[in-house]
Amino acid sequence: MKVKLIQYTENPERVVAMAARLCYSPIGAEELSETMSEEQIKKLVTKIVSLGHASTLEHASFTFAIEGISRVLTHQLVRHRIASYSQQSQRYVSEHDFEYIMPPAIAERPEAKAKFEQLMQDIRTAYDDLSAMGVPKEDARYVLANATETKIVATFNARSLQHFFELRCCNRAQWEIRAMANLMVTEVKKVAPLLFKNAGAGCVQTGHCPEGSMTCGKFNEMIKLREV
Repeated sequence: MKVKLIQYTENPERVVAMAARLCYSPIGAEELSETMSEEQIKKLVTKIVSLGHASTLEHASFTFAIEGISRVLTHQLVRHRIASYSQQSQRYVSEHDFEYIMPPAIAERPEAKAKFEQLMQDIRTAYDDLSAMGVPKEDARYVLANATETKIVATFNARSLQHFFELRCCNRAQWEIRAMANLMVTEVKKVAPLLFKNAGAGCVQTGHCPEGSMTCGKFNEMIKLREV
């Protein structure tokens, strides 16, 4: 799996702070952006995040290039509505010798791994045979597995990204999308450490587990991530 932050709003924390200050200022956004000191930005962004005044976070956006993931993952990813996606097309891109993602629960069991690998090879053969018969790619793709590797570009604003992390960094999230979400957290913290200081699962963001009786039972372990 490869996750890279390829584009983001320039000076995202300054933009968020400027938007917040504008709501209470008689002067315009451009002047505010130019005159706010780094210390003022730090204090204001910290306050915004701590109070949960999240609307101004929507002015900062982050674009990720993601590779080495399965269609299982992207089916979950696109459920997050406030985001933009561009995914590699199986209609136009041939899937001969496609790569696939194998879940750890299968990889660690030799018999299960052998069955999985054989099935992937059978699917490759079926796809190749259909293509050889003249079946167009847009129809041959119907035999492909959810495990088929794909690539996607995803753009979130900071507010929707925080919500995404809250749900998908949680231990109860599916393993593959959780791994991707954690890599995304690492990427955004490099460029907006104040905005994403407590980014992660719901318990990491708020200090309490929002899952109730469905908790993973690892609250103390997870909460330590706030200190990282």
